[in-house]
Amino acid sequence: MNASLSVSRYFIALVVVFFLFAAGLFPLITVASSYETPLPVQLSTDPDLCAYAPCKDVMPDADSFSTRKGKPAYVEAYHNRKLIGYVFLSTDIVDIPAYSGKPVVTLMGMDAEGKIIGVKILKHSEPILLVGIPEGELTKFIKQFVGRFAWDKVEIGRARSGDGYIGIDAITGATVTVIAQNQVVMRSAYEIAKQIGIVKPIPKLQAKFIGIQEKLSWEDLIKEGSVQHLRVMPKDLEMGHGKEPYIDLYFGYLNMPNVGRNVLGEYNYQRLMTDLKPNEHAIFIVANGSSSFKGSGFVRGGIYDRIQVSQEMDTFTFRDTDYFNLYSIDAAGAPRFRESGIFIIRSPSFSAAYPWSLVLLANKQDKETGVKTFINFDREYWLASRYLEGGHPEVIKPDPTWLRVWKTKWLEIALFVVLLAGATMTHVMRDQLSRWADRKDNRWVAYPKYFFWIASIVFVGYYAMAQPSITHILTWLHSMIDQWKWELFLSDPLIFIFWWFIIITVFIWGRGLFCGWLCPYGALTELVYKISRVLGLKRFQFFLPKPLHNKLKWIKYAVFIVLLLMSFYSMSLAEKMAEIEPFKTTFLVGILNRSWPFILFWLLLFGASMLIERPFCKYLCPLGAGLAIPSTFRLFGLKRKTECQTCKACAVGCGSLAIDPQGKIDQRECMLCLDCMILYYDSYACPPLSRERKYRDKHDLPLTPISPRGYFIPIQPANDGKS
Repeated sequence: MNASLSVSRYFIALVVVFFLFAAGLFPLITVASSYETPLPVQLSTDPDLCAYAPCKDVMPDADSFSTRKGKPAYVEAYHNRKLIGYVFLSTDIVDIPAYSGKPVVTLMGMDAEGKIIGVKILKHSEPILLVGIPEGELTKFIKQFVGRFAWDKVEIGRARSGDGYIGIDAITGATVTVIAQNQVVMRSAYEIAKQIGIVKPIPKLQAKFIGIQEKLSWEDLIKEGSVQHLRVMPKDLEMGHGKEPYIDLYFGYLNMPNVGRNVLGEYNYQRLMTDLKPNEHAIFIVANGSSSFKGSGFVRGGIYDRIQVSQEMDTFTFRDTDYFNLYSIDAAGAPRFRESGIFIIRSPSFSAAYPWSLVLLANKQDKETGVKTFINFDREYWLASRYLEGGHPEVIKPDPTWLRVWKTKWLEIALFVVLLAGATMTHVMRDQLSRWADRKDNRWVAYPKYFFWIASIVFVGYYAMAQPSITHILTWLHSMIDQWKWELFLSDPLIFIFWWFIIITVFIWGRGLFCGWLCPYGALTELVYKISRVLGLKRFQFFLPKPLHNKLKWIKYAVFIVLLLMSFYSMSLAEKMAEIEPFKTTFLVGILNRSWPFILFWLLLFGASMLIERPFCKYLCPLGAGLAIPSTFRLFGLKRKTECQTCKACAVGCGSLAIDPQGKIDQRECMLCLDCMILYYDSYACPPLSRERKYRDKHDLPLTPISPRGYFIPIQPANDGKS
C-alpha cells in the first residue's frame, strides 16, 4: 500500500510539472526569443515604421529615418542628412509562409549600392525554433545574408556549379524554414532595389503573334486559357465562411489580336492598340464579389494596391495613369461584372512569351493579436502556343520549396520507406514469428524489435529528427478547419510519410505498430528499461498495481484534451504546453542545450523509465492518447482463445498492462510487443495448450508439427481479435 502511495505521488509530481508548463512558467524561464513575440498593430500600417521597429539594429550608421515610401514600402536611412541606405519590412513586400504556415517577420537594411547591411527577425511562429533550435542558430543563419547584394543568387546548402550561385549553410532540422527565409530576404531586397533603381530592368525577348482570327465565346476563351479565373473566399482570409466570394476575378492579355478582338470587339481593340507605345502591354480584369480589386490606394494617391503582375523576379504595379475603363465584354456568354478595367504594363522587362501571374493582395488579420498582415493569391497566365511564332520559349521553372526538399532528401526518404515497409512486413508475419519463438527463446520476435528500436532512435530520431508530435496533430486539425495547404505538409517529407503510415496502420492494427516499434522516444525508453535490467536493476523494476494503472492511464487523455482545447484558444500557447513531450529535448536540441526545467523534467522521465516500462507512453503521452482513440476502430487485433477469459498467464507478463481480468486486450493501450502471441502458440507455456499436449502424449495421439520448435493444437478455433 505504501509503495502504491509513493508511486502515485511520483506521478502526481509529473502532472504538476506539466501544469507548470501549461501555465507558461517554463517557457518564460528558458530564453527570450522572437517566437510569437507580440508586435504593435501599427507596425504594418503606420507611416513611421521606425517608431515601431528597431531600424538602427539593421542600419547602425543611420541617425534618422524617413517615413514609409513607395509600393512596396521602404524607409530611407540618413547619416548627417545624406542618404546611406534603406530599411524595409518583409511583410510589406512578400508573403512567403514558413513551416508553420505563417510568415517570418523580418526587418532588413540595405545600403545605397544594394548590399544587405543587416537582417533581424522580429517574429516567427516556427515550433522547431521555439523548442528545437537555439535562438543563436537562427541568428547565425540570417547573418549569412549580410554582405550579399540584392541580385545575388543565394541557395541553401552547396551551391550548384556555374551561373554565379552562392551557397549558405542551413540549420539542421529546419530545412523548410531556412529555404523560406532565404526567399524572404533575397526577394525583399530585390524588390526594393528594383523599385529605387539600383537594379535595372533587363529587356526580355518579346512575343511574336500569329495572325489567327477566330470568333470565340467566353467559355472558349476560358477553356484555351486565354482568360484565367481567380476566386478568393472569405475563409481564405479567416473572415468566416460566407458563401459570397471575397472576390471572383477573371483576367487576360489583350495585345494578342485574337484575344483582344474577342474580348473588346474590333473597334475597341484597334483603338487600344493605337494608344499603346512599344513595349507596353494591356491586360483586362473583371470581377464580382464583396471586395474590389482596385483597392483603397486608388483614392489616396492613384496607386492600385490590391493587384500587381509578377514575372520571375520582376513585379509590376499600376498607377491611375495605367488604368482605362472597360465598359463591356464582346465575347458571347460573358457574365455581368460588378467592376472592370484595363491596366497597362509599361516595361521592356515584361514579355507575353513567358508565363506571368496576376497577384491579388489582401489583408489577413491575426485572430489572437489583431495584427494585420498581407497575403497574396495568384494565378499563372501563359498564352496558348498556337498564338506564338515558334511556340513557347524554353522556360525552366524553379521547383517549389517542398519539391526541392524532397529531391535533397531522396536517400533519407528511400531508407525511411524501407524501414517502414520492413516493420509492416514483420508485423504481418507476426503469427509465423510467434510460432517460431517461445518464452525461453523469443529471438524471432525480439531481434526484429531491437533492430527497429535502434533504427528509430538513431536514424529517425537523432539523424532525421522526424519524431512525430502532438503539435502535428493540432496543426493538421486546424488546417482542415481553416485552410488545407498540401505544400505545408509536403515540406517535411519524412514527417509527411510517417504520418500517412501512422494514420493507415492505426486503423488496421491500432497504435501499437508505431508506439511500440517505431516511435523514437518510445523505443529509447524501452531500451533504457531493458538495459537497466541487464545492468542489475531488475530487482528494483516493477509494474504499477493494476487499479492504480487503470486510473493513471487516463492522464494522457486529459493532457490531450487540454492541448486540443487550448489550441482553439491560442495555438502558440498550445505549442508551448506541448513541451510535456520530451521529444524535442531528446532529439532536436539535446539535453545539455536546454535550461534547467526541461533538464529536470527529462531526467524525471528517464529515471522512471529505468524502473517502469514506458511510463511516459502509458500515462502522459498526448500523442499516444490521440492515436489510441482511433485505435478503438482498428480492423484487426491480436488473437484470443476462449480459455483466455479465465487464464491469467498472458496478463502476468504484459508490460503494457493491456490485458484485463477477462483476458481481453485493450488495443488502445497495447504496444504490440507480441509476448502474449508467443505464449498463445507455445504448447509448453500456454496452460490450455499444455494440457492438450499432455493429454495427447498420455493417449499417444498424433501431433501436427507446425514449426521446428514445437506443436500447436488448438482446442477451439481462435477468433480474429475483433471481440
